[in-house]
Amino acid sequence: MGTRGLVDGAVLLLGGRSEIGLEVARRLAPGRVVILGARRSDELAEQCAEIAAAGASAVHTIEFDADDSASHPALLEKVAAEHGRIGIAVLAFGVLGDQRRAEKDPAHATAILHTDFVAQASVLTVLANLLRTQGEGQLVVFSSVAGVRVRRANYVYGSAKAGLDGFVSGLADALHGSGVRLLLVRPGFVIGRMTEGMSPAPFSSTPGQVADAVVKGLRRGAGRVWVPRILQPVFFAMRLLPRPIWRRMPR
Repeated sequence: MGTRGLVDGAVLLLGGRSEIGLEVARRLAPGRVVILGARRSDELAEQCAEIAAAGASAVHTIEFDADDSASHPALLEKVAAEHGRIGIAVLAFGVLGDQRRAEKDPAHATAILHTDFVAQASVLTVLANLLRTQGEGQLVVFSSVAGVRVRRANYVYGSAKAGLDGFVSGLADALHGSGVRLLLVRPGFVIGRMTEGMSPAPFSSTPGQVADAVVKGLRRGAGRVWVPRILQPVFFAMRLLPRPIWRRMPR
């Protein structure tokens, strides 16, 4: 395999109930083994049926607790041992949290940071080592435009994504030349369960649109994609806004 195209092997989706993650898995499923990881994995029958209907050769589930970092090495090594080489691993777990609560409750703030940054870093470290040993593989990580320049209105979630963005950028450089490719996805506001009840922000997208961009990025060997693409120049300009103006920006 060169620097483009999809790597052969199983598709591992960590965040087996994620709308975006399932849309990505559905597009990658034909002819592949797909493994869905989530808490209460015995309740994933509907998700398994969806992926099977998309053409997966087999669908399996694993019990995955993102916040239990100590369990990650043994769990992911077991996946590779039982289901064969992992071709593409998609990290689609995370929480939005409650910004107002997080500003008053340090435990809630810490929980958001742990799930959206620390747990991601743990899983990525284990997977990067597994795929490096294989000699090839693809990793998909979801950052957010919220982490490009952190806003007052959602600074806890945004700071977790900013940390993840930096971690992934460095990891991608560390993986250069190893045969392992890392795709960093920076979506804007995604209309779905996670944002239910919130007014859509400008340049919003759907889980399907994000998944289309992810698969296209994987096929062309991209290192990062913005969804929609117009957000890249928009946030280049946003970085230049004076802080007194930025401080008043909505979410």
